[in-house]
Amino acid sequence: MRIAILVLAGSLVAPHARAQVDGIVTAKLERHTIAALVTRQGKAKAFKHGIAIFPGHPGILKLREENGRLEYEQRGNFLIRSRRHWLDDETLLAVLDAPSDEWATFTQDFRTTARYGTDVGAVLNEVSKRYPVGEWTFVGTSEGSMSAFYAARMNAQLAKRVILTSSVWGPTNSGPGLSGAKFGEISAPLLWVHHENDPCPYTQYRDARRYAERTMSPLLTVRGGGPEKGGACQAHSFHGFVGTERAVVLAMRSWVKTGAVPADVGR
Repeated sequence: MRIAILVLAGSLVAPHARAQVDGIVTAKLERHTIAALVTRQGKAKAFKHGIAIFPGHPGILKLREENGRLEYEQRGNFLIRSRRHWLDDETLLAVLDAPSDEWATFTQDFRTTARYGTDVGAVLNEVSKRYPVGEWTFVGTSEGSMSAFYAARMNAQLAKRVILTSSVWGPTNSGPGLSGAKFGEISAPLLWVHHENDPCPYTQYRDARRYAERTMSPLLTVRGGGPEKGGACQAHSFHGFVGTERAVVLAMRSWVKTGAVPADVGR
């Protein structure tokens, strides 16, 4: 399959070397494209760590450039609004959009397909060509945990670690969630992250404990934060780690860099 590359300039001009710079990298496949919002610090050109971000429902950013500005949906999503906390001189972020032909739906079932795995691999390889990345960690939240898990399973050569936050267990009316995931099929180390008081009925903390035990993987428990606003499964409830964003991201970043299980966050 021949892949073409479209790279759009970032909309933010860095006033100094440590400023946050955003840009779009797009991989063009046969009949569709898939893009990533790439965020880095200043003038850094090569990175030890790449963090591939898979946001929650609907996972459709519609990344584009309009009049010299970057435009996209889901700015309030936990992993998108907190992405700056990952940044340092050796870490790059790539927030993955849904493939262009999935902008109307992007179902849970599609995320389990080999086609989706190929799409994710294509855009991350193009990001690495433009900004060399030593190794990738796949991080998903809520329904995006499905994306991160299945993309990691189908891109074992890329995904060196996997972090699943506020995960949708399922099955739900929208699909299977992680209920059908075969965790033995990924060899990458796995970290679960969950708020003890996650109010969303599809992402209960008790199931996070069960899945952590089942996969023999560590669980980072988050407590406190707030104030909450919006619905139980929305981005600014404890489901989206409101009020603890920075501490949660720094704990995840520490695990990526050291491999040591971080202490729980909050009281």
